[in-house]
Amino acid sequence: MLIGAGGQLGGDLQKSFPAGVCVPLTHADIEITEPESVRQAFERHQPDVVINTAAFHRVDDCETQAERAFQVNTLAVRGLAQACGRTGATLVHFSTDYVFDGAQTEPYVETDRPGPLSVYAASKLAGEYLAATHPRHFVIRTCGLFGLGGSRSKGGNFVETMLRAAAQGKTLRVVSDQVVTPTSTAELARKVTELIGTGAYGLYHITAHGSCSWFEFARAIFELEGVRADLLPTTSEAFGAPARRPLYSVLRNRRLEALGLDNLAPWHDGLERYLAERRKTSPGSAPAA
Repeated sequence: MLIGAGGQLGGDLQKSFPAGVCVPLTHADIEITEPESVRQAFERHQPDVVINTAAFHRVDDCETQAERAFQVNTLAVRGLAQACGRTGATLVHFSTDYVFDGAQTEPYVETDRPGPLSVYAASKLAGEYLAATHPRHFVIRTCGLFGLGGSRSKGGNFVETMLRAAAQGKTLRVVSDQVVTPTSTAELARKVTELIGTGAYGLYHITAHGSCSWFEFARAIFELEGVRADLLPTTSEAFGAPARRPLYSVLRNRRLEALGLDNLAPWHDGLERYLAERRKTSPGSAPAA
């Protein structure tokens, strides 16, 4: 039972399962903050595995909507964990690199101490702990997701935001002091389905390999698409976003390494594949050089 099937990660997770295995649920099908809606979904579909990709992930909005952030990202996860506990289902829940404070200069592993800097990060970390109250759980931290579902949705993703702004001739100021690992949802989905089959429950970091700043990511997007853009670096302080972000939130997939499953591609390769697939599915979508 896949919750959040309408999102970019949800779309790629659907594709990663054989036909008939996955029951996709959108927000119209289940409201995870309402216990009765959750109960009815479990009763109707009787899942063996519940994958939760639903989240309130507008990081800056969480600062002024803290109650909603904790309802969706924390308390609803408790409800799903309890429902899985009653039925014996496995819970797969997604978290974020933002649970760390960014003070390190080397990739974070699963045993490193979290230090959330924002309401969003705190709500996601609390959700991790509540997911873990159910023994049969996978909690997956990831970073900088981009997928074809985001190319079609109103919200989009970072790649689409950059290409759209460039096409409009806007000056783009992108932070150069936040270092991340952009990760393809297609790559992540394939790895998650593989991990579920191991039964090796627990907390995992799953991202592409390598790292870059958001500015370097934007520059790579334009270079690969042959787009001329008015792109300028800026700092987090100058950008002035309401929510604090970690300056360094690169993750190391150490637990995947231990299982012999850490064969994800470098982030640049994932971006190349994304852009190639984007051209196939949306001809003429790229801005002219």
